[in-house]
Amino acid sequence: MSLSYLHQSPHVAASPDQAVVCEGWLLKKRRKKMQGFARRYFVLRESGILSYSISPKHPVRDQIAIPHAALSTAVGRKDIHVDSSNATFHIKCFTIEDFNTWMAAFRKFIAVDGRKSTAASRISRLGHSHWNRSSIIAEDMGSVIAELEAAIILLQMDDPHKKNSSLKSKSDKEKFNHKDNKFSMFRKAGGHHEDGTLAKPMTEANLHARYQRINAAVETLKTQHTALLRSLSGMQSDATQPVARASPLPATAEDRSEELLSPSRFSTALTRRLKGASSISSLSDGGPVEWFDAQDNVGEEFVLEEPTPDEERGPIILQTSFSGYKEYEGSSSDEDEVAQHLSKPEPDLTLQARQVARRTCLPCGLAGDEGSLFTMLKRNVGKDLSTITFPVSFNEPLTMLQQVAEEMEYHELLQQAVNSKDPVERICFIAAFAVSGYAHTRHRSGRKGFNPMLAETFEDTRMRFIAEKVSHNPVVVAYHAEGNGWQLDGKSAGRTKFWGKSLEVIPLGAARLKIEGDIYEWNKPSSFIRNLMMGTKYFEHCGKMTIKNLVSGLSCAIEFKPAGYWGVSNEVAGAVMSPSGEVRARIEGKWDEQLALALDPSHLHVLWRISPFPKQALDYYGFTAYAITLNEVTSDLEGKLPPTDSRLRPDVRALEEGNVDLAEEEKTRLEELQRERRRRGAEREPRWFKQAGEDWLYVGGYWETRAKGWRESPVEPLW
Repeated sequence: MSLSYLHQSPHVAASPDQAVVCEGWLLKKRRKKMQGFARRYFVLRESGILSYSISPKHPVRDQIAIPHAALSTAVGRKDIHVDSSNATFHIKCFTIEDFNTWMAAFRKFIAVDGRKSTAASRISRLGHSHWNRSSIIAEDMGSVIAELEAAIILLQMDDPHKKNSSLKSKSDKEKFNHKDNKFSMFRKAGGHHEDGTLAKPMTEANLHARYQRINAAVETLKTQHTALLRSLSGMQSDATQPVARASPLPATAEDRSEELLSPSRFSTALTRRLKGASSISSLSDGGPVEWFDAQDNVGEEFVLEEPTPDEERGPIILQTSFSGYKEYEGSSSDEDEVAQHLSKPEPDLTLQARQVARRTCLPCGLAGDEGSLFTMLKRNVGKDLSTITFPVSFNEPLTMLQQVAEEMEYHELLQQAVNSKDPVERICFIAAFAVSGYAHTRHRSGRKGFNPMLAETFEDTRMRFIAEKVSHNPVVVAYHAEGNGWQLDGKSAGRTKFWGKSLEVIPLGAARLKIEGDIYEWNKPSSFIRNLMMGTKYFEHCGKMTIKNLVSGLSCAIEFKPAGYWGVSNEVAGAVMSPSGEVRARIEGKWDEQLALALDPSHLHVLWRISPFPKQALDYYGFTAYAITLNEVTSDLEGKLPPTDSRLRPDVRALEEGNVDLAEEEKTRLEELQRERRRRGAEREPRWFKQAGEDWLYVGGYWETRAKGWRESPVEPLW
């Protein structure tokens, strides 16, 4: 293959009559982690749509509307990051000339300096619900218009003879084939059958009629949108304060109950975004909040700083085999220690924890505001946000240690895995547990957990869970949990980056589960917080999670699928593979609803189903019923917690009770105490975990010391 074929300079269209503005070969980062970049053919059209394919002769694989995107660039690395809220392209140019050519083309569709609106408006949440509702409706209508226009462009770009259906399952096809389905007008009749034969192409008359129908819908929405904005403008002139955009849409108890409790296997990403009840905003009930309007239909450009040496090295790549664990098992004394950890948990402790009456709501609802979140993130595009200090108003009343414990909510699935002697069924239950760890993010967005102090701990007696912050820079949390016949160890670490419209969370830790003689290990896919600039923020988890039995070689690969315009949202699908690559079983579902084992094309066996959210979850940070209990000091914990436990942090407690000013003061005081210990050379060391290579292993002794009241081995307070 010649070098000229590997790299050809981008071609810029000379005639305004041509549909293509710029096209050529670029390197695109693959969606799956640690798979590097792949050469792809990109095309930028006069409509502002940037699309890519494997080659000019292959169909379009994905596309982004540049007028609605944010561009982040690093000239020295020839990198271009394109973020459109629901998709992100990480592109690398071959030469600086290519970089300049593409950026000149992109700048035709994005805002230049001085064109962006930076005017701020303030509003009090109480007494202005009509402003909130009208603003949200207007913005959502604008989003629908943009998506409809993108759908029209896609229809115009695609050959009607090509395969077009993105429906994966039989149930999806049956739903969308319904003659009364309101989205049926967006389906194209042409394509290929599953057996590879060519389907009958759509006639030109039918295609023209479909274009007219979509255009009519768009024009109607535009008229409604204009009228609504005009109405808002008229109301604003009579109001004492301007309207705040992207504020929460109040929902009735009936609406919330329907949104939170009823599973919908076929709910689309568009439906989810349009439902105001799913908005997790953090406006205070009475205080002002500052908002920044993004200019409609105009993208923005951000220039990234040159990478530091640490960033240039790239992400930490964990070993596929757990070498540290094998080293830990090397000596006989260590083997005895591991065997001791696998002993049955103390019956009275776990039984007492299950019998305790726990609270069902927090002492106070949403406190503080995060209205200027975009402003803070905008100053740190492309940076690792774990090194940036945020005000307490950006936090939720849980620490990062407690957030790790949230992933253990459905720990009973591990007990079911222990009880199952079939290796395929066992790994399916483990997969269900791994997927269930994302369910609590269904109604969460924006707020971050408090960064723990070094050596801060958190325990949960329900599954003998203990977590400790073992490293401050980078932030690493080590955890250990155990039950009757199982032991789970792992670390939670990662990096967070803002790409202009989306926040990407890149996990670096791994989890290891020991059941009898088997050791299972799995990683985590990337997570994105979408719509940070405007609209309803939501979590999207994308990528591949592989659960592998390090002893037998049996594995389960689970794909967290990205949501399309009209496709199923939050969908996961996976297959259990033998060491030889034979498919032994298939699983499917949604990470925020359920996961099931496919018995045959018509029957599923449900492995896990999400517990109902509290009816007032949206008023309490989007917490699950389990998360609401994590910061509670119940009767069985009184006088038994070490002074380093997260439940005893005064700043978290103050925020939970709605006292934002006190929380900010206490947070500052605790951080200064930690800095003072560091200056004196008296920084705390991890007590319950020790490092083995890149991993952290539980050394034992926590529950034994706790049972003795911390007398023989006292724990020094952190605050």
